[in-house]
Amino acid sequence: MTNPIEALLAEKGVLLADGATGTNLFAMGLEAGEAPELLNETAPATITSLHQNFVDAGADIILTNSFGGTRHRLKLHHAQDRVHALNKRAAEIARAVADKAGRKVIVAGSVGPTGELLVPLGAMTYDEAVDAFAEQIEGLKAGGAEVAWIETMSAPDEIRAAAEAAIRVGLDYTYTGSFDTAGRTMMGLLPKDIHGVVDGLSQSPLGVGANCGVGASDILASLLDMTEAKPEATVIVKGNCGIPEFRGTEIHYSGTPELMADYVRLAVDAGAKIVGGCCGTSFQHLAAMRKALDAHTKASRPTVETIVERIGPMRNKVATANTAETSEARRERRRGRA
Repeated sequence: MTNPIEALLAEKGVLLADGATGTNLFAMGLEAGEAPELLNETAPATITSLHQNFVDAGADIILTNSFGGTRHRLKLHHAQDRVHALNKRAAEIARAVADKAGRKVIVAGSVGPTGELLVPLGAMTYDEAVDAFAEQIEGLKAGGAEVAWIETMSAPDEIRAAAEAAIRVGLDYTYTGSFDTAGRTMMGLLPKDIHGVVDGLSQSPLGVGANCGVGASDILASLLDMTEAKPEATVIVKGNCGIPEFRGTEIHYSGTPELMADYVRLAVDAGAKIVGGCCGTSFQHLAAMRKALDAHTKASRPTVETIVERIGPMRNKVATANTAETSEARRERRRGRA
């Protein structure tokens, strides 16, 4: 059976995933310290509106409101005994919006990190992590999610545990890391190594890539490494809306709709097959991204210098230096000098 992502990619070439969940929910009334997942039961109309606005903006993939849906995250809100119900409800709300869209919209079950460190750095064993993710993914599948969307990961072992859980539950999966620490994830994973994290498991991912991080320029640089490492892969990039900056006690994102539209063009040129937005990406940003994607004809592969010129400086200075050096080395190899 053809999986939903492959089928829609065959039809459209490149898919547009949705934008931010958290920052949009804050704008819609979520209070600091509240668990977004609880809104699936207490304010389902708000979550329906979130998804509907993204579908109206042109999203091909919407992510369920379940990022912190493992028992380890929900226990912070005394909801660890409601994992199945909250995740099932999250998927049901998204499913209802997708089903009335009048076109194919994929419902992806958002699966974020547990917040725990695995042995030997922490107390959680690998098997406990698999069990926790399986409990969450069972709920997402029961509610109608078509794909487990494992995201914002730092530890390769945690990615693998979530992937193994999805396979156990019988759900296709994707995974993305957050390359926010000197061009690596917090636990040291490099973008070029993202593809091999689940080698040896009985089922391969439908896509891999990057999300969140520190800014749009940085994630595009990570994308270059990922697509060069495995050009044939379905690579996902879901970057933050420009650069986060504090204004008083609030975080604002510098990205305009025009900047995020250009980010889409560069992402496609760099080989991404699924492009979306993360923190700060509003419905208006996504609408501009949809328009840019529909009008764009794939152009030559950008360099880091092109990305910085068009999107702005990279926040991660170490990553900038490393990527620039790598780009120069690649050029030298192509000229036969290295």
